This record gives sequence, C-alpha cells and structure tokens, in this order.
Amino acid sequence: MLHIVRALLNGEKGFNELARAVGGCNSATLTQRLEHLETLTLITKRTEDSHGKLARSVYSLTPAGLELQSVIDAIDGWAKSHLAAPAPTTPDLPAAPTSPC
Repeated sequence: MLHIVRALLNGEKGFNELARAVGGCNSATLTQRLEHLETLTLITKRTEDSHGKLARSVYSLTPAGLELQSVIDAIDGWAKSHLAAPAPTTPDLPAAPTSPC
C-alpha cells in the first residue's frame, strides 16, 4: 500500500494512472487497497463526471496521508544505506512474497 501512497505524494491521480504508477497490480487488488486506504482516512476519492463517458475516479492524499512522506523518506534512506550491498545468500530461508501494492 505504500506504493499507492508514494504515487499520490506527487498529486492526485485517476485509477488508471495509479495502476500504471504501482505496476503489476491487478484491478481488483488495487480497488481493494484503495478502499482500505480510504477507510483508514489516508486517501479520498472524488468522482468526476465525464459528460457521457464513464465517470472518472480521482484519488488524493488526506492531510494524514501526506504525513506519511517522512515515513517513506525514512524507509528510502534506510534502504539506500543498508541495501546498497548485495545481501548474503541464505538458502534455508524462503523468498518473501512480493506485491507491488
């Protein structure tokens, strides 16, 4: 979900823009994540009328969501300091599952 927040730190985005920004996340999962972030009051959803076309959903961060900028910056700084060198291989540990959103 931090990928979504990070994408919205640059300003509001429509659903398709967010899907491209987080990459690799299917529509159903992205919708679920956005609804959860909205429930947590970290994002807001606005629907724009597109004059005869399907309505466009636009997402933006709330003030609480914007406060996550410092958290994301801290994680980014930590990663740059600690993940720059290749990690030692440990064949006994299973790979962590990855999800873009």
